[in-house]
Amino acid sequence: MSGAAGSHSKAAPIWISGALTIDPAEIEESFVRAAGPGGQHVNKTSTAVQLRFDVRHSPSLPDDVRQRLERLAGRRLTREGVLVLVAQGERSQKRNREEALARLVELLRAAARPPTPRRKTRPPKASKRRRLEDKKKHGTLKSLRTKPTGE
Repeated sequence: MSGAAGSHSKAAPIWISGALTIDPAEIEESFVRAAGPGGQHVNKTSTAVQLRFDVRHSPSLPDDVRQRLERLAGRRLTREGVLVLVAQGERSQKRNREEALARLVELLRAAARPPTPRRKTRPPKASKRRRLEDKKKHGTLKSLRTKPTGE
């Protein structure tokens, strides 16, 4: 068996929350040259990591989590539904990999948390009264701005 799927060793699933786990085989990493400071070392080593996670085709994600993740990802999501995270803040490839993975897990945890339902509330009588008084004052103030009639 050759190809990307066969080359991965069976790694432990990445725990997100509750029953939600992600198979490490779903995450694709590529290493690129990092921008910014680092001297000669940065010019000849690829320490920045580009992590790709296919949100739309992931078998691990329930539909509601997938929809929330797509909303949270924003510009980091490609048209094809692939989440792209780039980590280049550290000088070592290992630390950048850990940073990118931590950001992915953080995003997934935020998406896994269901939104709290909005409870309908009514404004208190005092605030309604204040609002109406303010409206009346404002109306009076505006009426004072009109030109006086020549009687």
